[in-house]
Amino acid sequence: MSFTGKYELQSQENFEPFMKALGLPDDQIQKGKDIKSISEIVQDGKKFKVTVTTGSKVLQNEFTVGEECDIEMLTGEKVKAVVQMEGNNKLVTSLKGLKSVTELNGDTITHTMTMGDLTFKRISKRI
Repeated sequence: MSFTGKYELQSQENFEPFMKALGLPDDQIQKGKDIKSISEIVQDGKKFKVTVTTGSKVLQNEFTVGEECDIEMLTGEKVKAVVQMEGNNKLVTSLKGLKSVTELNGDTITHTMTMGDLTFKRISKRI
């Protein structure tokens, strides 16, 4: 199953409390909470390029499954991480106490981030 495509955010749960816990300033949280972000994923075998555009903010990460890479977090900080693939439709990584799971089902991507007892969930549809 290929992740390649463009996806538009449909819904999100716990955005504000999760972003506060990450340390994002309130003005960025307020600006970002109602914007329908667009995620573009290009998959070439085990190599991925992920670009998330939220208003004027663009976050881009490239990684190869199973290899250490630098991932830019929402705060702008870059951290080392290894992304693993589970089955053929799930990408999993842990960085700075945060677990990230991105699951593709048909035309829907569910991205769940967990930090402690706080869970942030985003659902995006292929456009």
